[in-house]
Amino acid sequence: MTYELIAFALFAFVTLTSALGVVLLADPWHSALMLGVTLVSVAVYYVMLAAEFVAMMQILVYVGGVLILITFAVMLTQRDETETSEVVQT
Repeated sequence: MTYELIAFALFAFVTLTSALGVVLLADPWHSALMLGVTLVSVAVYYVMLAAEFVAMMQILVYVGGVLILITFAVMLTQRDETETSEVVQT
């Protein structure tokens, strides 16, 4: 019983800190990575509840699908900062 409680407390800490990282980080790439950590730690809760099928669907659908979609959106919408920082003086 104590090992399960320690594991739950550890993953609760990981979930809360990574969820805060999703909201507070300014870089969208790091925010997307924190979302991946959050979704995987939620899948760990399902494994702790002996719902392995739901945990695998969590990983396949959310981490595999939604996070990849967010990653593509971040890569396609980020601007190159070197082009915007150059100022032409005449």
